[in-house]
Amino acid sequence: MRFLDEAKIWIRSGDGGGGSVSFRREKFIEFGGPDGGDGGRGGSVYVECVPNLNTLIDYRYQQHFRAGRGHGGAGRQKSGAAGSDVVLRVPPGTEILDEDRETVLADMTEPGQRIMLAKGGDGGFGNVHFKSSTNQAPRRAGPGWPGEERWLWLRLKLVADAGLVGLPNAGKSTFLAAVSRAKPKIADYPFTTLTPGLGVVNVHDAEFVLADIPGLIEGAHEGAGLGDRFLGHVERCRVLLHLIDGTSEDPAESYRIVRGEIEAYGETLAEKPEIVALNKCDALTPDDIEERRAALAEAAEIAPGAVWTISGASGQNVRDLLSALYAAIQGSRAEDGADAPAAPYQP
Repeated sequence: MRFLDEAKIWIRSGDGGGGSVSFRREKFIEFGGPDGGDGGRGGSVYVECVPNLNTLIDYRYQQHFRAGRGHGGAGRQKSGAAGSDVVLRVPPGTEILDEDRETVLADMTEPGQRIMLAKGGDGGFGNVHFKSSTNQAPRRAGPGWPGEERWLWLRLKLVADAGLVGLPNAGKSTFLAAVSRAKPKIADYPFTTLTPGLGVVNVHDAEFVLADIPGLIEGAHEGAGLGDRFLGHVERCRVLLHLIDGTSEDPAESYRIVRGEIEAYGETLAEKPEIVALNKCDALTPDDIEERRAALAEAAEIAPGAVWTISGASGQNVRDLLSALYAAIQGSRAEDGADAPAAPYQP
């Protein structure tokens, strides 16, 4: 299945059905009169969050959605049938934006959440509603109200507890594959990851969701490389895990580049808690590890001991890092007042 995180659609709710002009004419029954029924309500357009989707690919092949029109009324005060509704099913984390791509109309984050995007038109009154003491035989009925139409943008931002960021070839996909059952593409060249991926990480008796996004390069906020559009998928994350390639020439500069792009992106992303890890340490000598660790700590303005030295390929210090990552997620949940699962196992 292809991954699609943005789509433009057109929606229109149904028009209301027209009322009926009808008169009661029955043999042997006196005092006939108007008995025209009301028109049916037009169908509405809803958006619903469902748990078994993770892409907007359905809206690549169909962009126009029109609800059913209400049926007209009939004699004997019979109301017309309502028009059929349209329900747009989207994955958790989908934002509904107006045509300007800035005004957020709805944020679909919880499965089962359902919101009306366009209300169907009301049906018109039949002529029975227009009867009065001075007009005993009205030949007038309402035409029904028109529906609403508008262009909308759907934008998906994956819902995850932690997000992986770093330069291309920092080992993010290898790390995700090592700690979860996700199967991202892994190769020895940059930009092997072209779309975001999710993995469920188990830490002893608890679990959390980890998101991997394509690597950032200098100038990503100006469109360089794959740009920074995928940073939107870590906006909802509670903690960022910043992986640095320990075999690169200057790990400190690698950190500064990615951090600069995160700050340029904005959206409070730079304010999220961050865990810094020096990856691929299985290919370094102990002296090289300490030297690069100290330089990275200085660039990140943290203590050298706060920089993790790991290897996603060999598993070096990975389980301990996951425990620390989960503890940071739990701390963020506690600050927000969210229900936090049990604390991770401490050996």
